[in-house]
Amino acid sequence: MCDGEPNRIAKLANLSALLNLALDDINWVGFYLRERDTLVLGPFQGKPACVRIPMGKGVCGSAAASGHIQRIANVHEFAGHIACDGASNAEIVLPLGQGDEVWGVLDIDSPHYGRFDEQDEAGLAQLVAQVLPLL
Repeated sequence: MCDGEPNRIAKLANLSALLNLALDDINWVGFYLRERDTLVLGPFQGKPACVRIPMGKGVCGSAAASGHIQRIANVHEFAGHIACDGASNAEIVLPLGQGDEVWGVLDIDSPHYGRFDEQDEAGLAQLVAQVLPLL
C-alpha cells in the first residue's frame, strides 16, 4: 500500500488507519511529530485532538522527552495528564527514534482502564522497530 512512497505523512496516515482497524477497544490512534520543543498533531484516527503538546508534558511529551514507552493504566492518575478526550482512560505512547533523535510518537488511547498490557507494549514496540526504518 505504501511500497515506494517517499512521503512520511502519507505512510503515517495509512499506519494509523491500519492500527485503528486492527486494535480492539481503542478510541484514538495517531502520531505527534516533533517540531523543536513541541509535538504537533500528525495523522490520526479518532476524535479531534490536541494540536500541540510541549516536550515533557503529558504522556506524549514524557515519552518523547525520555525516549521511553509510556504505558498508563489510568491516565487520570498520571501527573500532568493532558485530557484531549475525556473518554480516554488508558494510554500507551511509543517514541519514534532514539534519545535526542526522537522525531515523534505513536499515541494510542482507550476508554477502558488497564487496556494495554506487557504483550501490547512488546508487540507495538516490535511494530515500531520494524516500520521505523521505512518512515
